[in-house]
Amino acid sequence: MSKPMTKTQLVAALSEEMGTDKKSASAALDAICGLITREVSGGGAITLPGVGKIMCRARPERMVRNPSTGEQFKKAADKVVKMTIAKALKESVNN
Repeated sequence: MSKPMTKTQLVAALSEEMGTDKKSASAALDAICGLITREVSGGGAITLPGVGKIMCRARPERMVRNPSTGEQFKKAADKVVKMTIAKALKESVNN
């Protein structure tokens, strides 16, 4: 398994793909990340065409177990970020 692409590598690839300088590509990436963060943290969802949908989901209060002690306790309700992968991306990985 290969190492994940770093932000520097992503900015370089994005600038090459866009045909622009790295500063513009970095600004575009930061703007997209900020927009996704703002929308999802506000309870919304964002669909990235061909990639998937990023959303915030509420989890109810539940009983959990501490694996080291075996003690069970009630965990408060919280929110988690979920991503559903687009069918096109799944198919491109398996072909």
